[in-house]
Amino acid sequence: MTTVYVAGFEREEDLRAAVKAAKNSRWPVLEAYTPYPVHGLSEDLGLHPSQLGKACFVFGILGVVLAVVLQYWVTTTNWPLNIGGQPWNSLPAFLPVTFEMMVLFAGLGLVATWLMRCRLYPGSRSWSPRRGETDDRFVLVLGQPVAVTDAAEFRGHLRDSLATTLEELEC
Repeated sequence: MTTVYVAGFEREEDLRAAVKAAKNSRWPVLEAYTPYPVHGLSEDLGLHPSQLGKACFVFGILGVVLAVVLQYWVTTTNWPLNIGGQPWNSLPAFLPVTFEMMVLFAGLGLVATWLMRCRLYPGSRSWSPRRGETDDRFVLVLGQPVAVTDAAEFRGHLRDSLATTLEELEC
């Protein structure tokens, strides 16, 4: 069991100020929950830009390669048909299926990658502070402090100036 500190805020400015104060005090910020996207919060948390675009590109290229290889193999080796004297490996005829396979593989691969990255696969355990917590409030989840002497001071700072609620939870 791990103890986490959950602080609730009324305004996004208070949340961003608490994230900056936690980073300055070397408190590990585990997560921030918001009712809507907060501009600048990902930079405050130190998150890196998403790599999902690269995954989408890789899956799209995989779909293109698979479609072209499959169509070429079918028309030249497995089931060659002479239709109107056309060559068996007519690449312009492959374009519609190739495009559709690219879109299919990119879309499905992107969704699968996102689900795995977010740990939303079947059987995964999710945790949230409380039901309906982010309907109208901003929530910051902090881990155990690095130094015990700073813990009381930082909890007091959160309670006195910024946080509307502050509680310790076991997860």
